[in-house]
Amino acid sequence: MAFTWADLRSLILQFPGVEEGTSYGTPAFKVRGKLLTRLNEDGVSLVVKVGLDERAHLMAIDRDNFYITPHYKDWPAMLVRLDGVPIDILRRLLEETWRAAAPKKLVKEYDDAR
Repeated sequence: MAFTWADLRSLILQFPGVEEGTSYGTPAFKVRGKLLTRLNEDGVSLVVKVGLDERAHLMAIDRDNFYITPHYKDWPAMLVRLDGVPIDILRRLLEETWRAAAPKKLVKEYDDAR
Protein backbone atom coordinates (compact mmCIF):
# COMPACT_ATOMS: atom_id res chain seq x y z
CA MET A 1 0.00 0.00 0.00
CA ALA A 2 1.45 3.36 -1.01
CA PHE A 3 1.67 6.08 1.58
CA THR A 4 0.18 9.36 0.34
CA TRP A 5 0.67 12.99 1.36
CA ALA A 6 -2.79 12.85 3.00
CA ASP A 7 -1.69 9.80 5.01
CA LEU A 8 1.46 11.63 6.06
CA ARG A 9 -0.52 14.69 7.08
CA SER A 10 -2.87 12.58 9.18
CA LEU A 11 0.00 10.76 10.83
CA ILE A 12 2.32 13.63 11.62
CA LEU A 13 -0.30 16.04 12.91
CA GLN A 14 -0.93 13.55 15.74
CA PHE A 15 2.35 14.61 17.33
CA PRO A 16 1.98 17.60 19.67
CA GLY A 17 3.19 20.95 18.41
CA VAL A 18 3.44 19.94 14.75
CA GLU A 19 2.40 22.64 12.29
CA GLU A 20 2.04 22.75 8.55
CA GLY A 21 4.15 25.22 6.64
CA THR A 22 6.53 25.40 3.73
CA SER A 23 10.24 24.88 3.24
CA TYR A 24 12.07 25.65 0.01
CA GLY A 25 8.69 26.27 -1.61
CA THR A 26 7.29 22.83 -0.79
CA PRO A 27 4.75 21.68 1.82
CA ALA A 28 6.44 20.92 5.13
CA PHE A 29 5.82 19.99 8.73
CA LYS A 30 7.64 21.63 11.62
CA VAL A 31 7.59 21.56 15.38
CA ARG A 32 8.11 24.93 17.04
CA GLY A 33 9.65 26.20 13.81
CA LYS A 34 12.07 23.29 13.42
CA LEU A 35 11.75 21.31 10.19
CA LEU A 36 10.70 17.69 10.54
CA THR A 37 9.94 16.77 6.97
CA ARG A 38 9.01 18.34 3.66
CA LEU A 39 7.94 17.21 0.25
CA ASN A 40 10.91 17.00 -2.08
CA GLU A 41 10.77 18.92 -5.33
CA ASP A 42 10.25 15.61 -7.20
CA GLY A 43 6.78 15.37 -5.64
CA VAL A 44 7.16 11.71 -4.67
CA SER A 45 9.77 11.77 -1.92
CA LEU A 46 10.06 13.29 1.52
CA VAL A 47 13.08 15.05 2.89
CA VAL A 48 13.34 13.81 6.47
CA LYS A 49 15.76 15.03 9.12
CA VAL A 50 17.61 12.02 10.48
CA GLY A 51 20.91 11.27 12.18
CA LEU A 52 23.71 10.12 9.92
CA ASP A 53 23.96 6.70 11.61
CA GLU A 54 20.23 6.04 11.27
CA ARG A 55 20.38 7.21 7.65
CA ALA A 56 23.22 4.81 6.87
CA HIS A 57 21.32 1.96 8.52
CA LEU A 58 18.08 2.60 6.62
CA MET A 59 19.88 3.05 3.32
CA ALA A 60 21.75 -0.23 3.87
CA ILE A 61 18.54 -2.20 4.39
CA ASP A 62 16.36 -0.52 1.73
CA ARG A 63 18.15 1.54 -0.94
CA ASP A 64 15.01 1.68 -3.08
CA ASN A 65 13.08 3.75 -0.55
CA PHE A 66 15.78 5.49 1.50
CA TYR A 67 18.39 7.43 -0.43
CA ILE A 68 20.29 10.68 -0.74
CA THR A 69 21.40 12.91 -3.55
CA PRO A 70 24.78 14.68 -3.52
CA HIS A 71 23.05 17.69 -1.97
CA TYR A 72 22.33 15.72 1.24
CA LYS A 73 25.69 13.93 1.48
CA ASP A 74 26.92 15.95 4.48
CA TRP A 75 23.55 16.89 5.99
CA PRO A 76 21.57 14.94 8.60
CA ALA A 77 18.69 14.27 6.22
CA MET A 78 17.62 11.74 3.64
CA LEU A 79 14.99 11.19 1.00
CA VAL A 80 12.17 8.70 1.51
CA ARG A 81 9.95 7.47 -1.33
CA LEU A 82 6.34 7.84 -0.21
CA ASP A 83 5.05 5.25 -2.66
CA GLY A 84 7.29 2.43 -1.46
CA VAL A 85 8.27 2.87 2.16
CA PRO A 86 6.59 0.53 4.63
CA ILE A 87 4.15 2.63 6.65
CA ASP A 88 5.30 1.26 10.02
CA ILE A 89 8.91 2.19 9.28
CA LEU A 90 7.93 5.68 8.12
CA ARG A 91 5.84 6.20 11.25
CA ARG A 92 8.76 5.17 13.48
CA LEU A 93 11.15 7.41 11.55
CA LEU A 94 8.82 10.41 11.80
CA GLU A 95 8.30 9.86 15.52
CA GLU A 96 12.07 9.72 16.08
CA THR A 97 12.49 12.88 14.03
CA TRP A 98 9.75 14.61 16.03
CA ARG A 99 11.24 13.46 19.36
CA ALA A 100 14.65 14.88 18.38
CA ALA A 101 13.20 18.29 17.44
CA ALA A 102 10.31 18.78 19.87
CA PRO A 103 10.72 20.47 23.24
CA LYS A 104 11.18 17.91 26.03
CA LYS A 105 7.94 19.04 27.66
CA LEU A 106 5.92 18.10 24.55
CA VAL A 107 7.62 14.72 24.33
CA LYS A 108 6.88 14.03 28.00
CA GLU A 109 3.23 15.05 27.60
CA TYR A 110 2.94 12.78 24.56
CA ASP A 111 4.52 9.84 26.39
CA ASP A 112 2.39 10.40 29.51
CA ALA A 113 -0.80 10.43 27.42
CA ARG A 114 0.05 7.13 25.81
